[in-house]
Amino acid sequence: MQTEALLLAAEGEASNPLLPAIYDIVWSIIPFALVLLLFWRVVLPRLQKTLDERSEAIEGGIAQAENAQAEAKEALEKYNALLADARAEAASIRDQARSEGTQILQEMKTNAQAEADRIAQSAQAQIEAERHQAVLSLRKEVGNLALDLASAVVQERLSEDAKAASVVDKLLADLDKEAKAPATKTPAKKPAAKKAPAKKATK
Repeated sequence: MQTEALLLAAEGEASNPLLPAIYDIVWSIIPFALVLLLFWRVVLPRLQKTLDERSEAIEGGIAQAENAQAEAKEALEKYNALLADARAEAASIRDQARSEGTQILQEMKTNAQAEADRIAQSAQAQIEAERHQAVLSLRKEVGNLALDLASAVVQERLSEDAKAASVVDKLLADLDKEAKAPATKTPAKKPAAKKAPAKKATK
């Protein structure tokens, strides 16, 4: 009875197309177990190692990127600080150069004014000296002219005096001649006639 039941059950099971045979299940489980064991022992560790390496590489890349970003930020801050310092120094140098330029310009103006004043004073002194020299020369020339004029006047006066003296001498000689002349001539008339030249000589 039991054997018949088992046979019937086996026949019933064999007749079910959805359920494979027991030996097929057994033989299918063994390769699956071997493949699963192989995957678990070989493939999965390698895959995990590869994933870990990739994760470490990604994390290392992220860390490097963060470090590079931090360094770039620090470098940017340093650059901005240096740029601000350079701008401040350039502004200070520009202001100092402007102040020095203004001071140099003022000194140049002062020196130019002093030089102009010195040149003007020197020119004024030279003009004054030349004027004084011209006045002295003019005075000398006027003095010479005055002396020449006075000499000419004196010489003219002397010549006139000499002429007058010669006229007087001639008149006296004529009077002497008339005094020695014969008594028939009137000696009183000729002296009266000769008085006019004597008056002309005394002018």
